[in-house]
Amino acid sequence: MNVALLSTPFLLRAARPAARALLAGAIGWATVSAQAQGIYTCIDSKGRRITSDRPIVECLDREQHKLGNSGTVRQVVPPSYTADERARLEEKRRAENEVKARAAEEKRRERALLIRYPNQAVHDKERAEALAQIDEVIAAVNKRELALVQQRKEVDVEMEFYQSDPGKAPLWLRRKLEDSEKQMVVQKRFLDEQAQEKLRINQRFDEELGKLRQLWSPTAASGNAATLKR
Repeated sequence: MNVALLSTPFLLRAARPAARALLAGAIGWATVSAQAQGIYTCIDSKGRRITSDRPIVECLDREQHKLGNSGTVRQVVPPSYTADERARLEEKRRAENEVKARAAEEKRRERALLIRYPNQAVHDKERAEALAQIDEVIAAVNKRELALVQQRKEVDVEMEFYQSDPGKAPLWLRRKLEDSEKQMVVQKRFLDEQAQEKLRINQRFDEELGKLRQLWSPTAASGNAATLKR
């Protein structure tokens, strides 16, 4: 049979009047449906351009373009991945997001640092105030230590009567000696902690100053000004 006989005009002429309208409607609906579905196109791994009215199996590992009736790209269909591939892709995206989040947090800290310390004079002043507070505590502890030393001397004087046999000293005197020794140990430990705190303060301000000098530099000044305005 001649293929031309199966064309739409032939079918419409051959159909009875009652069926002709139904046939025309069915053909029209099929045409609209095909146009709505669109055409998929891609270039496979061998460099061949493939076109189909449905997603192309040969291009599941790459992007496919879904074309409209006019031939323009209506949608870009991303590659299809296996479960393992999707997991790896998700892990990669998560790592990238973490890097972006850290970068954003670093920018936020830089803005806060510049707002708090617009110049080195302000930074130096705050360092000095922080160290002065520690020095006040140390001075008070040292004053207390002098009192403890004097108290220990008094205990030692009383213990001289029991040098040959300290066990014969009165219980109250032995407790006083023990308490004095404990307080001296606590005093020394507290002084060591304050010295360590001064080191931590200086280290923190040194690290901040190194970062601030970069932010204060003329090359970064214009960018910093724009950052602070945001």
